[in-house]
Formats: sequence, C-alpha cells, structure tokens
Amino acid sequence: MLAFDWPTLIAAALIVTLAYSVYGLTGFGAVIVGVPLLAHFFPLRFAVPMMLIFDLGAGLLLGLRSYRLAHRAELIRLIPYLLIGMVAGGFFLAHVPEPWLLMVLGIFVLSYSVWSLLVKAGAQLASPRWAISAGLVGGAFTAMYGTGGPIYVIYLARRLKEAQVLRATIGVLIFGTALFRLVMFAGSGFYAQDHLLSLGFALLPCVLIGYLLGSYLHTRIPVPRVVQAVWLTLILGGASLIWRSLTMW
Repeated sequence: MLAFDWPTLIAAALIVTLAYSVYGLTGFGAVIVGVPLLAHFFPLRFAVPMMLIFDLGAGLLLGLRSYRLAHRAELIRLIPYLLIGMVAGGFFLAHVPEPWLLMVLGIFVLSYSVWSLLVKAGAQLASPRWAISAGLVGGAFTAMYGTGGPIYVIYLARRLKEAQVLRATIGVLIFGTALFRLVMFAGSGFYAQDHLLSLGFALLPCVLIGYLLGSYLHTRIPVPRVVQAVWLTLILGGASLIWRSLTMW
C-alpha cells in the first residue's frame, strides 16, 4: 500500500499546476513536464495512469473545439500503427522493471529536450511512410509514459502546414489515445492501486488552476523564453531520471 506524506502531496500539486501552466502558455507539454517530475515521487506505474486522469479532465474541461478541422487522411494513416505501438507499450509498462522504464524515459526526455533547443523546424515535407515509425514509436511512448505527443508533432508538423489543422489533428490524436489508454489501464488493473483514483481526482483542480494561470501569463510573458526554460528544466530532469535508474540496480 502506498502512503503519501504532506511534502509528497504538496510536490504533486505543484507539479500538476506547473505542467498545465505550461500547457496554458504553449498549448502542449503538460505530460512531458508532469510525468518525469512525478516519477521522482511515485512509481511510474502509479504516475502514468494518474496523469491520464488529468489529461482526460483537461480534454473534457477544454473540449475539442476545433476537432472538425482535423486531417482525416493523416489520422487514418497513423492510427493502425499507433494502436500496435500502444499495445506493445502497455505490455512494457506492465512487465518491464522500473529502473529500465526510468532509464528509457530519462533518455527520451533528455534527447527530445536537447533536440527542441537546438533544432529549428524545417519546411521540407516528410514522406507519408514516416507514419509507420511515428505511429509505432509514438504509440509505445504514449502507453508507457503518455509522452508520445512530441513524436506525433515532429511527424505531423512536416505533413500539415496549416496551424489550425495541425493543432486540431494533434488534439484529436491525444484525446483519442487517452481514451484507449484508459481502457487498457483499467483492464490491466492499474486503477485498482490504492489511493490512485482518489489522489488523481483530488488534484484535478490543479489542472484548471494551472491552465488558467498559463492562459493569463500567455500574453504577458514571451512564450519562446518560457519554452526554452521548460526544455532546460527537462534536460536536468531527464538526466536525474537516468541517474536515479542507475542507483536502483
């Protein structure tokens, strides 16, 4: 049975508020900020399903207002591979030892953060064949950590040049995969863990507070500077996860 002291609960509330403040500021990044930080206080098999509650809550609160603009052809191209990747990722989350999961998450967060800081988005269109790897890898990371969104963004940003269509397509993907993960996690017994649901629902107000705070700051703080600060923070977070995984052996 997991028991949480007040410092842990306060840390969790601050992390969730920070994660959705970033989402309110930038329109993305809640999970890739939240999961690595929560993993320092909770087992991954606890933190990932709990973060899914926040994702679904945010989706229901904020709605998929522009879902009609989603690019159906790209969704149809991605979804079969994405589902295969999610099934594989769910199996890994359930059966792979925690140190290995932390190591892979740390490497992913560290690599993606460095890439985001150093690489500028290109104009060259990606081949539709990249949907296979984007779907498989993105689906696996979505099921294991909830962090597959950046992989979809990398692919779709080189396929869809209209910002509204890109945002709507990513929004549909993320909300749809969240529903699929909910079914997978419930079937695997993750939500039967002591205190997971109660803590998740107790922290839902932090999602709304963080989003409102981020939205308020959106017009008052230069977003590129905020994004850079987030990636620098995640570089440290990713490196610390790798170190932590090594100390668990």
